[in-house]
Amino acid sequence: MEARYAKPVSRPTSPPMVLHRIVVALYAVLSVAALGRSSYQILTKFDEAPLAYGLSGLAAVVYVIATVAVALSARRTLRIVAFWTVCFELAGVLGIGTVSLIRPELFPEATVWSHFGAGYVFIPLVLPVVGLWWLSKGRTNS
Repeated sequence: MEARYAKPVSRPTSPPMVLHRIVVALYAVLSVAALGRSSYQILTKFDEAPLAYGLSGLAAVVYVIATVAVALSARRTLRIVAFWTVCFELAGVLGIGTVSLIRPELFPEATVWSHFGAGYVFIPLVLPVVGLWWLSKGRTNS
């Protein structure tokens, strides 16, 4: 009796799949960075800038949810979660970015979203736009 083995299936890496992986990787990096920074801030010096550090914690949670939802956005439910999470992220970056410029005394310490993400090379400002564009393109199979 001859053994039958499945032949490995090689999927071509198309540009949309590569872009999806890059977007997910950027979200993962921001998740780790925001989670690490906010955890340290909240645990060691929350009383110095509670609003700023609380918003950093919120941003970290948003990035973790966005990472998972965008990564699994081929599933309809997670695509909807990704869309609303990324919309919330964009609103946060624009809102906190604006307030941090108009009323800097409210933010004695920087947050991920203050000054439109300047402390993170403006990736927090650009990434939700790219994420929404990606989500508007339809399903992904990566």
